[in-house]
Amino acid sequence: MTENNLTIVTEFFLKGFQMRKSLRIFLFCLLLVVYCGTICGNLLIIALVSTSRILHTPMYFFISQLSISDILVITDVVPNLLHILLNNGGVVISIACISQLYFFGASEAFECFLLTVMSYDRYVAICNPLHYSTIMTSRHCVILSILCWLLGFSIILIFIIKTANVIFCGPNIIDHLFCDIVPLLELACSDTFVIHLGIYFMGILVVIIPTTIIVTSYSNIVLAVLRIPTSTGRQKAFSTCSSHLIVVSIFYWTIFSVYIVPTKGQSSTMSKILSLLYTVFTPLINPIIYSLRNKEIKKAVQETLYKCNSF
Repeated sequence: MTENNLTIVTEFFLKGFQMRKSLRIFLFCLLLVVYCGTICGNLLIIALVSTSRILHTPMYFFISQLSISDILVITDVVPNLLHILLNNGGVVISIACISQLYFFGASEAFECFLLTVMSYDRYVAICNPLHYSTIMTSRHCVILSILCWLLGFSIILIFIIKTANVIFCGPNIIDHLFCDIVPLLELACSDTFVIHLGIYFMGILVVIIPTTIIVTSYSNIVLAVLRIPTSTGRQKAFSTCSSHLIVVSIFYWTIFSVYIVPTKGQSSTMSKILSLLYTVFTPLINPIIYSLRNKEIKKAVQETLYKCNSF
């Protein structure tokens, strides 16, 4: 009977950053530049991998898939965040909020699985180089990529269906930058025990298991590299996976900071800043790391520029 008297919430108010207008305008301009730079950088990598023959390898195929994921993540968050900054907050209907949470979560889950596959690719390349071409065939790479997409979007879908059935009532103000799971469930009136249980289970599948595989892969890679007799050989072997190792470190550091490490006592502002790191700045950093530390991508860019100038 009490639930009948509750006012069911059908829309939420996202607070964003509550600050002076001048600071919000500055942040708006900064995020707009970052968003445009991220889209252009990742589209450039996708185009280069698709058109340049020297980049038709498993590693670069997976890098192009990572770029697609980065575009999805930042596009899911930033456009609405820009609107919130201009208006000092913004209203979002519940279905749009749940949809944003779904596409954000699915893209992040896909990235966790993809980074795991990429670490396996580096493991095979360094620890089993003679059989690399027969193990990491084009067909196998496509299958692994499809599996990552299916796992990411299906696991999160099961969780989202449960979240969509939660009753929200009373305060409808989300003190965050976008519809993330933790601040959203704080507004729930119905029992969320099953959902929180699902979050822990999903964390094991999406974060803990992939992290364990990545750590195991790189432990074997390090041991294999140390067994190489010459320093030049060791440096060449490690350079093939250093970019991926940096990307993995940044991604998982931000994920663990926000979702795994207890946030008790953490201010809402700090939580928002950490959220900006993995939703906005990590997708920008990824193509920069792969471009600056990769000779093949630099060579592909030079070849593309040469072709453009020759017309």
